[in-house]
Amino acid sequence: MVKISEDWQKCLDVLDHQLPKNEFNTMILPIQCQQFEQTLKLYFPNDYLLNNFSSNYQPILEKAWENDQVKKQFSCQVGSAIKHVKVEDIIEEKSEQFVTNLNPNFTLSNYIKGNSNEVAVAAAHQVSKNPGVSYNPLVIYGGVGLGKTHLMHSIGHEIIRMGDKSVPPKIYYVHSERFVSEMIRALQTADMERFKHRYRSLEVLLIDDIQFFARKERSQEELFHTVNSLLDSGQQIILTSDRYPKELDGIEDRLKSRFAWGLSVCIEPPELETRVAILLAKAQKIGVSLPESVAFFMASEIQSNVRELEGALRRVIASSEFQGEAITIDFTKQTLKDLIVAKMRMITVDSIIGEVAKYFNLKTTDLLSKKRTRHIARARQIAMKIAYESTSNSYPQIADAFGVDHTTVMYACRKVSELLNQDPAIKEDFDTLSRKINQ
Repeated sequence: MVKISEDWQKCLDVLDHQLPKNEFNTMILPIQCQQFEQTLKLYFPNDYLLNNFSSNYQPILEKAWENDQVKKQFSCQVGSAIKHVKVEDIIEEKSEQFVTNLNPNFTLSNYIKGNSNEVAVAAAHQVSKNPGVSYNPLVIYGGVGLGKTHLMHSIGHEIIRMGDKSVPPKIYYVHSERFVSEMIRALQTADMERFKHRYRSLEVLLIDDIQFFARKERSQEELFHTVNSLLDSGQQIILTSDRYPKELDGIEDRLKSRFAWGLSVCIEPPELETRVAILLAKAQKIGVSLPESVAFFMASEIQSNVRELEGALRRVIASSEFQGEAITIDFTKQTLKDLIVAKMRMITVDSIIGEVAKYFNLKTTDLLSKKRTRHIARARQIAMKIAYESTSNSYPQIADAFGVDHTTVMYACRKVSELLNQDPAIKEDFDTLSRKINQ
């Protein structure tokens, strides 16, 4: 680590007493300092912090030194202070083989494309061809088990495949929880400089499940400066999240703002045909002949996510091998009966009404009332449509739950289907709610 000079420590003490803790941690602590006689040479992670220091904090420090016999001077620049490292550290770094953490099984060639993910796949191809240029950062969001991580790893593999083979790009995949644990370990061992250098020297950084940074202030601070550093130097950042970045609770606005610089693409639960294609492709890879009729049955029963679909397929194949039975629809029904019943019980009309009311900031009694105001009526129709698609209830059963005639539910389903093709705002509301309810 770069040793803190006595004069810079005095500066830190002055600012620490005058600034709110969060502001001090964010704007001051990332600064590195080297002292040359009466000049404090300051190094900033990016231009933003440098300009902010010069405008707001340097005058505070100069005022604090007004009565000193020897005046101090500041020299400010973007960069890192020169570290005095041991020879054995240099040897260790050179001998250390760079590890990408990319999963070799997650490639674009085995990623099934459908209507639910076509925009995300198109963005993945574009970023693979022009890393750091096309969409930066690229945020892939959607519910659990929809293929976000697979697509992220695929981009990493494509960038390597299309890049210079003699000098492979420095690509690193990390789950957000591991990023946090690595940072904590670096703090405990006083090795933050190496931690920062490791991440800020990357050419492509992939971070999975950024929602886990919620309410971890110190980790968000380090992530913020890492993202700034990489974006300023034109390096590619790819992130995944379980929801649209602006909807993330417990994430600071300045981070959300950085995420919004690039492109956010959603992966929806796959439609029936895509689910069937996924099952057939997975079975073929394993070397099992899966009848198409069975694939359609499974895809019709399991709609929430790909991970659950794959789990059900492995279960059916394993049961078939253990029992020596052919994979038929009847055999599959029997094998998955507890899973199918559990899914039906899990999602109820009442739970859907509760989620829709919460989303639109209404009371459940509003959705069950006879009120016809546009906002309430539209939310009620969306709830009916989701109830019909996400449960095994019939039109009359859904109508009973809402206290209406079954023709009202039929009309609501037709009306929402029309609006999904006409109104992007309604489609976004419907897709977001469906994702939350079915995940």
